[in-house]
Amino acid sequence: MAGSTTMTIRLSTEAKAKLERLAVDTRRSKSFLAGEAVSAYVERELGIIEGIQRGMADVESGRVVAHDDAMAEIYAAIDDVKAGRA
Repeated sequence: MAGSTTMTIRLSTEAKAKLERLAVDTRRSKSFLAGEAVSAYVERELGIIEGIQRGMADVESGRVVAHDDAMAEIYAAIDDVKAGRA
C-alpha cells in the first residue's frame, strides 16, 4: 500500500458543502474524496505539461509540419472519406 501524508486546504463554503453531500451519498469520507480529486487533478495537469514540453522539444529539434501542409493532408483525408460515401 502506498504511503500517505496529511495536508490542509481551504475550500469555499459551497465546495465544502458539496463535498459533504458527496461523501454522504457515496459513503466515503471527505478526506478520501478530496485526496482522489487532488490526485486526479495532479495527474491530468502533469500530463498536459508533459505534452507541452514534448511539443516544445519537437519544435526545438525541427520535428514540425508546416500548417499549410498539415491542413492539405486533413482536407485530402476528408475528401477521401466523402468520395467513399458517394
